[in-house]
Amino acid sequence: MSIRVLVVDDQAMVREGFAALLGAQEDIEVVGQAENGVRAVELAALHRPDVVLMDVRMPVMDGLEAARRILAQAPGEPGAGDTHVLMLTTFDVDDYVYDALRLGASGFLLKDALADELVAAVRIVASGEALLAPSVTKRLIEQFAVAGARPVLSRERLAGLTERELEVMTLLGRGCSNQEIAAQLFIAQQTVKTHVSKILAKLELRDRVQAVVLAYDTGLVEPGS
Repeated sequence: MSIRVLVVDDQAMVREGFAALLGAQEDIEVVGQAENGVRAVELAALHRPDVVLMDVRMPVMDGLEAARRILAQAPGEPGAGDTHVLMLTTFDVDDYVYDALRLGASGFLLKDALADELVAAVRIVASGEALLAPSVTKRLIEQFAVAGARPVLSRERLAGLTERELEVMTLLGRGCSNQEIAAQLFIAQQTVKTHVSKILAKLELRDRVQAVVLAYDTGLVEPGS
């Protein structure tokens, strides 16, 4: 089954270029293109894509608000379900990116990424995984965490986690892979996967990127730790 993608960017040449590149892949189908966030929300409801490739900065409605509306749709509504949002940005330290990750975006990609990187990113996000690889999560999230004021959530949000799950989440926030977490806690990688799944379920998070963001927002992990 093909990965259904909606491409959203206010620059026609960029939008059409991405659409042509993705559409040339045997396992990817571009179901629509949108020039702003309002149109993106409409087309997401109409086509129910697996992945929305969303530019951050656009007129009429920016990508952040569009992502919020698409991801907030209740189950059963048109466009709801397993739609994942992959944000596009010009700069790797974009203030909007951190907010997008908190909202539930599955990651972000620089607009000057190589063609192979774009295709791989869409496939990764479509599979339900976060785009941010564990090896770079720490560096990226720390940049967003120190980029201006942000709300700090109460540790009570984490009250339902066991002591072991808190240990796993702390290591997630520090950018550790499952293999690294397993080595530090002296447990099997499969056990780590189970803990991560339980953490996401208990905290109602979409993926490990949101877990990392929450680890910073609650102060469980601090920039530079």
